[in-house]
Amino acid sequence: MRWLFLLLLVLNGFYYIWHQQEAPLRAKDVTPLSLYRGSQQDIHLLSETSDKGKAAQGEVGCLYLGGFARQETGRQVEQRLKALDVKVQRLTAPVQDSEGYWLKVLPESRVAADDLLLQNLAKEFNELKRKIMPCEGVATAE
Repeated sequence: MRWLFLLLLVLNGFYYIWHQQEAPLRAKDVTPLSLYRGSQQDIHLLSETSDKGKAAQGEVGCLYLGGFARQETGRQVEQRLKALDVKVQRLTAPVQDSEGYWLKVLPESRVAADDLLLQNLAKEFNELKRKIMPCEGVATAE
């Protein structure tokens, strides 16, 4: 029994040495992603690509500004936007699950109401919120 154990131990040692001498597995060659993309080397947002992206963005939803507790503050924002050639429309009913005074930026003025303009307005009017929601189904002042 002792000899059988020693024989198995020696065979196990030879088996270990034999496996160590085999060539290690090589990492699979991976082609760079830049070869697949070709001319598209940069990442672009849909809104940055072209006018088609802006049109598609307008179709997805309308931009709503507001959430003001007082109507006077909402009117001041409305006047400021109209002075900057941004066409807005007053809403009579609250926007989905939101109370307060809201304005809808008309689709033709959506490009003029960029992020920089809205950030500057948000600094002046602390209550200013913006939402992008479907255009239909919201009551307007008309």
